[in-house]
Amino acid sequence: MRVLVVEDERDMADAIARGLRRKGMAVDVAYDGLQGHEMAYVTRYDVVVLDRDLPGMHGDEICAALVESGTLTRVLMLTASSSVDDKVEGLELGADDYLAKPFDFKELVARVQALGRRATPVAPPVLTAGDLVLDQSRRVAARSGAPLELTNKEFCVLEELLKAKGGVVSSEELLDRVWDANTDPFTTTVRVTINTLRKKLGDPPLVETVVGAGYRIAVPVVAS
Repeated sequence: MRVLVVEDERDMADAIARGLRRKGMAVDVAYDGLQGHEMAYVTRYDVVVLDRDLPGMHGDEICAALVESGTLTRVLMLTASSSVDDKVEGLELGADDYLAKPFDFKELVARVQALGRRATPVAPPVLTAGDLVLDQSRRVAARSGAPLELTNKEFCVLEELLKAKGGVVSSEELLDRVWDANTDPFTTTVRVTINTLRKKLGDPPLVETVVGAGYRIAVPVVAS
């Protein structure tokens, strides 16, 4: 899941980003409204965690612009006000959810995850390919019944390949869906992650390289 945090309180923005990354999400951060607005249009995020009172460009304007564009990106609006009128106003602008500060981080994570599921085509919780099983909700994977010890990035790459249901996923698409904006687009990190994932998956090989195109799961993927 790709998330953009737009928050001018840097300590809070960085804390939110660190916490979401620990949950396996790819997170970018903008510290003012203008930067956040630009980033939201350059990259298709699943969720934007958007502070309402921002310098440069107000959060209300960013939210309205995103809604008008027709994007599938979901907006979780943050505000220092917990009044009912402010919540209603934020939702009327097109925000998908609303959270008042201070908030419990577990609640923030749960709301971001819920919005992320709404931002992408509905995928079943469990994906299988041959003897490989990946449970998206529990974030665990196993092959031939043996648990796989995967890093967050390895799990997310495998998840994206399985969700493609045999289709080819390019390195660029994997970078966009699994890594954040700080990743060098010319890096070999995708290839390295694919190689380590292959080793952990074992034999017979499941991840196939399609020269000049990307990667795919070489056996039929079944949803359950």
